[in-house]
Amino acid sequence: MTRYVIGRLAGVVVILFLVCLFTFVLFFTLQPDPAVMICGKTCTPERIDQIRDVLGLNQPFLTQFFGFLGGIFAGRDYGEGANLVHCAAPCLGYSFQTNQSVMDMVVERLPVSATVAIGAAVLWLIVGIAAGLLSAVKEGTWWDRTAMGLALGGSSIPNYVLALALQYVLVVQLQVLPFPQAVAFSDDPVVWFQSYLMPWIVLATGYACLYARLTRANVIDTLAENFMRTARSKGLSPALTMRRHALRPALTPIATIFGMDFAALLGGALITETVFGLNGVGKMAADSIAKNDQPVIMAVTLLAAFFVVVGNLVVDLVYTRLDPRVRITTP
Repeated sequence: MTRYVIGRLAGVVVILFLVCLFTFVLFFTLQPDPAVMICGKTCTPERIDQIRDVLGLNQPFLTQFFGFLGGIFAGRDYGEGANLVHCAAPCLGYSFQTNQSVMDMVVERLPVSATVAIGAAVLWLIVGIAAGLLSAVKEGTWWDRTAMGLALGGSSIPNYVLALALQYVLVVQLQVLPFPQAVAFSDDPVVWFQSYLMPWIVLATGYACLYARLTRANVIDTLAENFMRTARSKGLSPALTMRRHALRPALTPIATIFGMDFAALLGGALITETVFGLNGVGKMAADSIAKNDQPVIMAVTLLAAFFVVVGNLVVDLVYTRLDPRVRITTP
């Protein structure tokens, strides 16, 4: 197990390095000159050269790249002399639009995205797994057909359509919820819950429908296995058979996709946050793409990649605990 974990950690480092290299090439060599973007339209060539010198854009590509990597771990300096600006680690540079530290922007927006992701994940797990289990147990009944029909329809509705519909019905017509806003839980728990309820529902709907269908299929397949027939032949009650012998192997694949889905959402739910006007990482990415703010786009890309890669590692470790067959074959 130790060798397995060390090998996976080494793989994580390699993948993140390649992501850094790819995004750096994409945003700092293929995109428009960052110095021109910072300087603006009414700018002299002398000022552009000065900005390029401060940012180190006149240096060779590898020097710039490893300077960027060094800034993440040890910080870096921009300019020299009286114009020296120190960016403390982890340094991801400064926004071209606001001149604000990108790391500070991410730290400021991340709690909003984490709140949206965690709330939606809890909701879609409870609803999706419960609906899938009931459909599997009541296979072929009206409940099964109704639940799976709703799951198919729910997974077909785009997030932005559902978000606009909920705002119109719950906020404008019924006036039972306020317009969503990024309120801290410590400020007002009730307003906090009301503000995030619609984003949770919108984000959880598609995932809950998918998890319901997967759970149903996995449980039905597991109930048909030989070991399930053996458990029933020993006289175990249906509830005990389901809990001890069916749920664990049936829900193991759900743990895999949940880890990946949740990790991806921590990098920002772009559509949901944009529609509801929540200042999370996703909305920050959308705004930065519209303004071509390269350092911010690059930071969000690296953040999302980090969460996905680490989430994949955690899922693999959890999988070895849930499934004895995987644990036996792990080096």
